[in-house]
Amino acid sequence: MDVSIIIVNWNSNDFLRDCLRSICLHPPKLAFEVIVVDNASYDGSAAMVAKEFPNVIFIQSSANLGFSGANNLGYARSSGTTLLFLNPDTELLGNCVEEMHKHLRSRAKIGAVGCRLLNSDGSTQMKYIQAFPTIWNQFISAEVLMRRFPRAGLWGRTALCSGAATPFDVDVLAGSCIMIKKSVFEEVGGFNEGFFMYAEDVDLCYVVRNAGYSIQCVPSESIVHHSGKSSSNAAESHFSSIMQRESLERFFRQRHGRMYAALYRLSTLIMALVRLGLLGIVMLFHKTAGVKSSVNKWRRILAWSLSRAHWASTKRTATPTRTDGDTFGASQPADRAL
Repeated sequence: MDVSIIIVNWNSNDFLRDCLRSICLHPPKLAFEVIVVDNASYDGSAAMVAKEFPNVIFIQSSANLGFSGANNLGYARSSGTTLLFLNPDTELLGNCVEEMHKHLRSRAKIGAVGCRLLNSDGSTQMKYIQAFPTIWNQFISAEVLMRRFPRAGLWGRTALCSGAATPFDVDVLAGSCIMIKKSVFEEVGGFNEGFFMYAEDVDLCYVVRNAGYSIQCVPSESIVHHSGKSSSNAAESHFSSIMQRESLERFFRQRHGRMYAALYRLSTLIMALVRLGLLGIVMLFHKTAGVKSSVNKWRRILAWSLSRAHWASTKRTATPTRTDGDTFGASQPADRAL
C-alpha cells in the first residue's frame, strides 16, 4: 500500500462527505486507502460513510481523543508506507496526492511535505505555512503586520509570498494537510498526545526537523481548505484563543524549557494589557459588537496569563470548534493575530 489517507471527523458530516467525494473524483494513481476516525461525535457519519463510501475504513472512537490521539489511532490501522493526514473540510484537486508522494519519495532526507492550500474563494491560504513559534514572533504577530510585511522571515512564508514554483523548505505545515513517510512518523513517535488540540502539528514538524529531515511545500499542487466555515460562535472562538496559547505554552515548555514557557506567558500578559488599552481607546468612539468581542477575548487571555488553574481545569471538558475551521473536538490558530 502506497498511501493511507487519514481523516479525523468531529461533527463534520457534510464537510466529510465533500472531502470523500473529492477523493473519488481525483483518485491517486497509487495504491491507497482512506481511514476515517470519528472522535466520538456520533453525527451520523458512520451510516453516511457505510452507505456512500463502502470502501472507506471507518473507526468509531468511544471517546474524544483530540487531533493527536485520533490521528494516531488512524495510523495504527493504516497499511500505507506513506501517511496523509487530511482535515475533513478539505477537498482534493488534480493530482495533488500523487505529486506530493512523488516528491516525498524523491529523496531520503525529505520527511514530510504539503502543498498549496486554497481558501473557498480560490485565494492562497497563507496561514498553512509558518515559522516555528518564538516568544518574539508570537508577541508581534498581528494581521496588520502580516499584510504589510508578508515576506518577513518572522512568519516563515517568504517563498510562498514570492510565488515560488518549485518545492521549498518550510518550518511548519498545518495539520490540515501533512503527508509524511510512515518510517519517519514512527521514528519520531507519532503525534504527541500531550496536545489535545492546537500545536500538535507544530510539535510534529519540530521533532521531524530535529531528527534530521526536511519539510517541504510543493506549490505546484493545491487542495481546497474551507477554513473558518464552522466557527461562528464567539464563545467558542474565545475559548479557542485560550486553547491555542495553552498548547503553545506546552510546546515551549517541552521543547525549550520551563523558563522559556514562563517568559512566553509573561509576554502574553503584556500583550493583553497593551491590546486592552488600545481597545479601550477605540471604545470611546466606536462601541461596536466586534470591538466588544475583542475586549472580551483579550480579558480572557489576560486572565489566562495570570492564572493557569481555571483554563487547565477546562481543557478536556469542552470541545470547541477550531477558529480556522478545523473541528475535532480535531495546525492553524486563526485569531492569533487579533
